[in-house]
Amino acid sequence: MISVAILSFAHYHANFWTEAFLELPDIRVVAIWDDDAARGGEAAQRFGVAFEPDLDRAIAAADAVAICSETVAHAPLIERAAAAGRAILCEKPLSTDLDGAARIAAAVGAAGVPFMQSFPKRFDPVSHELKRLVDTGALGQIRQARIRHGHFYGLDPEFKQRWYVDPARSGGGALLDEGVHAADLLRWLFGMPAGVMARASSTLGLAVEDQAIAVFDYADGMLAEIVSSFTFVAADISIELYGTEGTALVGGVDLASRDITQAGFLRVYRRGQEPRAWDVSPIVPRFKQGRFHHQNAIAFAQALTTGAPPPIGLADGIGALRMICAAYESIRCEARVAIAPDQVVWAAGVPESGMM
Repeated sequence: MISVAILSFAHYHANFWTEAFLELPDIRVVAIWDDDAARGGEAAQRFGVAFEPDLDRAIAAADAVAICSETVAHAPLIERAAAAGRAILCEKPLSTDLDGAARIAAAVGAAGVPFMQSFPKRFDPVSHELKRLVDTGALGQIRQARIRHGHFYGLDPEFKQRWYVDPARSGGGALLDEGVHAADLLRWLFGMPAGVMARASSTLGLAVEDQAIAVFDYADGMLAEIVSSFTFVAADISIELYGTEGTALVGGVDLASRDITQAGFLRVYRRGQEPRAWDVSPIVPRFKQGRFHHQNAIAFAQALTTGAPPPIGLADGIGALRMICAAYESIRCEARVAIAPDQVVWAAGVPESGMM
């Protein structure tokens, strides 16, 4: 039996993770800690789990921790858990900045503990079908990719009071919070890009950007665009892959498209096929099926119980964050920013900025 402590309910995904852990026969949730005692106490009562107000006691009570705090608190919480030798599941993004990522890398590396980064798109069957299409060359050489990922919560006045739009606690807005999902998917499918140009704005008057566009370029000439926003009232196609031998389109995989897109989520056309029409896949995205965010906790638990490495590791969290940080640097300097290859960064022993 593996015991888990949930560290903070600041991020709503803690609810999904706790639900998943409580359903697993080999996992026991032994404590909930939160620096907001009212928030943590309410969650503990709702889930029938003990609330532990002392962080060190909560960590000591468990074999592993799941961190769903404000992003700025990820590094200090990971340092405490790693020093205690606990396995760690961390909400995305890894950190507010690359200095925080360096702290996390140092703590996890020194302790040698299992670490998993939360990127739920990795567990979506439609993402795996896209990877198969790319890896097998079914679409030829991909020349252009576009990923739109976002939601409509920015249009709710209550959202403007939440920590997600406070740069001191979140580190950024739509580009970091939503765009990091797209960045990880791009890196998983195609590897680290060579550079980026980006723009962002706050149409809602927030202290963070509520919309952003980042265009990443690859060594082979491929261009990949990330579009993220807090203001998508409705949308359909979320992912577009354009290759020399075919095209793949995906809908229903973000909040803006989940409820409005009802069928034909993955469409593929291959060059020369007749009749000239889309092949519609029967695959239903996990985001449409439900329990999308639960998959992080399930995969983490499976790694713990089997002794296997977590399927999404520290390098993945740092890689996606480096892409987003480079995009922010491009916004600041209004120019293209180069991104160092993963192997160069890790060979140096620290997650450098990636901006050279």
